[in-house]
This record gives sequence, structure tokens and C-alpha cells, in this order.
Amino acid sequence: MRHGFVYILASRRNGTLYVGVTSDLVRRVAEHRLGQIAGFTKDYGVRTLVYYEAFDAIDAAILREKQLKKWARNWKLDLIEVGNPDWRDLYAEIVGADVE
Repeated sequence: MRHGFVYILASRRNGTLYVGVTSDLVRRVAEHRLGQIAGFTKDYGVRTLVYYEAFDAIDAAILREKQLKKWARNWKLDLIEVGNPDWRDLYAEIVGADVE
């Protein structure tokens, strides 16, 4: 069982990006998708899960989040492109069902 996740949400391909960390990826992304989290992601319509990494410990996930937040935007775009070149919404992958 994984205890920490780093994730990147996007408003659209090459759009606004958000890097976050959580211990419950499904719940957290659902909250973003439903606009339940006030602030940046809600204000800018950043709801599409385009990248995530799983860690055995939340501390490791937090360190990775801090690292990614310091990266240049083009490095983040490259990271997404390598693992998800079509910028698919990965939410269905993490919940194991078709979602819209």
C-alpha cells in the first residue's frame, strides 16, 4: 500500500499546472475535479490529472513535491509528455472505472 502521492493537474494540454501532494490520491483529485478545494485549482479550472508518482512514505512524497515545485515549467511539461504524451486524464486509471 502506498502512503504518499505527488500529482500534477492541468487545466488543458500545456495549460496551467498545479503540483500537489496527498496521502489519498483518489479523494484529493475528486475534490479538485468537483471544485471543492477553494483557491488556485478552483480559480483556474485546474482539474485534469496528467501525472502522478506513488511513494511508500508521505515524507518522500513531500520531498518530491518540493523538488517539482522548484523545477522550471518546461521541465514539468517534459515530465508529463514522457509518461502521458496525449495528456489523458489519468483519474479513470486511479479509480479503475470510466469517468467523465
